[in-house]
Amino acid sequence: MSFHLRLQEKLKEKGYKPADLARATEVSGVAVGKWIHGDSQPKAGKLKLIARFLGVSDDWLLTGKEAPVRFDNNIDLSQKFVLAGRPIPVISWVAAGSFGDIETVLKDAEIDEYLPPIKECGKNGYGLIVVGNSMKPDFKPGDRIYVNPDIQTFDLQTDDLVIIACSGETEATFKKLIIEGGDKYLQPLNPNWPEQIIKLTEDCRLVGKVVGLYRKI
Repeated sequence: MSFHLRLQEKLKEKGYKPADLARATEVSGVAVGKWIHGDSQPKAGKLKLIARFLGVSDDWLLTGKEAPVRFDNNIDLSQKFVLAGRPIPVISWVAAGSFGDIETVLKDAEIDEYLPPIKECGKNGYGLIVVGNSMKPDFKPGDRIYVNPDIQTFDLQTDDLVIIACSGETEATFKKLIIEGGDKYLQPLNPNWPEQIIKLTEDCRLVGKVVGLYRKI
């Protein structure tokens, strides 16, 4: 079956008249008549309009066959990773902000959830649930973040993501670290957050470095 016969067939099936096709493709009735009778074929742009109007593909109109589905191969199946190690406990921000020894904190914390293991968390790593909007769009409320509490302060660099606790506060906070000379500052990732720069004082301490993200979809 040729193009014009497929076109006739689909017009009849849909209950359309040549005038309907002419309006949909913004051409004259004469041009549509030539398509229907096989005297000419539409150019690529008009072919797409015809296909959309009739609810079929360009390929079917031209050849009577559908083009094979082609994927963009954006996943490398050879790079599978193995989830090995201990599950990562998710604790509260209050527990993370306490000034106790991390091993004691993890032992005493109430654990209701575990995340898949990642080696970057270290032996004492744990998870936290992101709350609030200060770290959007990269981190959304409900996201789980992995924290390595064994990172030393001198190993930190500007733009590291950190968990910080300060004396007098009941909870820890999650922000980006900025180091300028001997001073350290915290910055939210959300450009619309009111407090864009927060200077760290001596009564604040590093709780851990954020080393991973787990998001439920």
